[in-house]
Amino acid sequence: MKDIAKRVFDIEIEALQHVAGLIDDEFTKAVQVILKASGKLIVIGIGKSGLIGKKIAATLSSTGTPSFFLHPGEAFHGDLGMVGENDQILLVSYSGETDEVLKLIPFLKWNKNIIIGITGNTESTIAKNSDYHLNINITREACPLALAPTSSTTAALVMGDALAVALMELRQFQQEDFARFHPGGRLGHKLLSRVKDLMRTDNLPYIAKDASFTELLLRMSEGRLGMVIVGTSEYVEGVITDGDLRRALLRNADTSKLNITDMMSQNPVIIDADEFVGQAEKLMMTKKITTILVGDTGQRTITGVYQIYN
Repeated sequence: MKDIAKRVFDIEIEALQHVAGLIDDEFTKAVQVILKASGKLIVIGIGKSGLIGKKIAATLSSTGTPSFFLHPGEAFHGDLGMVGENDQILLVSYSGETDEVLKLIPFLKWNKNIIIGITGNTESTIAKNSDYHLNINITREACPLALAPTSSTTAALVMGDALAVALMELRQFQQEDFARFHPGGRLGHKLLSRVKDLMRTDNLPYIAKDASFTELLLRMSEGRLGMVIVGTSEYVEGVITDGDLRRALLRNADTSKLNITDMMSQNPVIIDADEFVGQAEKLMMTKKITTILVGDTGQRTITGVYQIYN
């Protein structure tokens, strides 16, 4: 079974390398026309090519190129009303002769839509009726019967990714732009949320600098932050993390001789509550900490605590 899997990978890698060698000025022209367009890029395909088309449209939409997938069957029965005259059309069909897609070409020509074809046959009907043709001709399918689309769908998918990445770079699409389209994802969470929205403010574990070792353990356990704050919210004198505690015990196992001031870090990292979470986590990674105080660095006052694994 492992040999079969490796064979499939080898065949599809070989196919992609072959298709990479077919990329020419048509790709550049297609990217430029999409970039300048005032409308959307509508992706059309059916069957396996349709599934690939849906992914291409999703990738384009999330990376700065307005796009959606249109099923050719639905299009032929009324959904062509979704196609505006300023929209570009991306037709995906390895054979270039898919009947359901061919039926739409007369309308697209009449509507003066720019057509970009992704096929494996430069002499196909779709290729000849495209304003720009992207050739994904493969050496062979990974399917041993050469029937199930395998290498060909992979090539179409990667060509779609190539379009999306080229457009991203030309648009200078940044992390912040991506986050706006993914507010529910981890990146959106980091780049759009502020520390004050996610910090913890209740039951913060404060202790006095003259507290006993037992008090330290109790407050650290009750606080469930893996740390205690030495001082008050009005003035923080330092912090003791569970790592500080372990290191202190390694130096001296006699807890009666351990005191708060010797164990605490006297210059804790404090970040402003209005800072973005992404910036806070970047700072935490730099400082190699998982918990950060939120407040005023100069005044050493705090309003909350943010944890990177919150």
